[in-house]
Amino acid sequence: MLRRLLPLVLLLLTSRASAEDRPTLADLRKVLAMHERSVVKVHGSRGTGPGVIVGTEGQVLTSVRHVSLDAAQVEYEGQTLPATVVLANAYLKVAVVAAPTGEYPAVPVRVSAGNPVGQWLIGVVPGRGRRKEKPAAALARKAPEPFFDVDLALPPGSPLFDTTGRLVAVSVQRKGRGCRALSLEVVRQQLSTKVATP
Repeated sequence: MLRRLLPLVLLLLTSRASAEDRPTLADLRKVLAMHERSVVKVHGSRGTGPGVIVGTEGQVLTSVRHVSLDAAQVEYEGQTLPATVVLANAYLKVAVVAAPTGEYPAVPVRVSAGNPVGQWLIGVVPGRGRRKEKPAAALARKAPEPFFDVDLALPPGSPLFDTTGRLVAVSVQRKGRGCRALSLEVVRQQLSTKVATP
């Protein structure tokens, strides 16, 4: 009998911890403010989509779908700026581009080792029709390494934040009603080894 109850008790304890850690309305509003300030549009020959400013000098993290082999454009404050491709990795589905030298509102980032599976993450879901974009939270779920899944309908290139408003991952692919994502730790590893395989 005890053996049968133990998994149930563990499940209830896990559910309670997850509920307690769930982002508050203040957390969601903070992420929305970050999103409005630092998310841009990235244009390339393959398509257009969101990207997030991760460097004060104009570095933008986005999906590889939004860049050409060596160039892209960043739409920022009503201007379309030329950008160079710093990193493009087809397997990881991410790219980093650099806008012209200037001062940009970079988001605070958190690079941590390990997969964020089981953690609450916040993204801003695009609006449709008359609906405005809105922040929403979901738990990161297991997916084939090095990716993880989140039940948020985010287009590729969209940022994912933790409950303190720090960028921790980027959406790289739509997956059913949610998305597949990649942590900043994996992106950092690619940048440090200077792998560029578009």
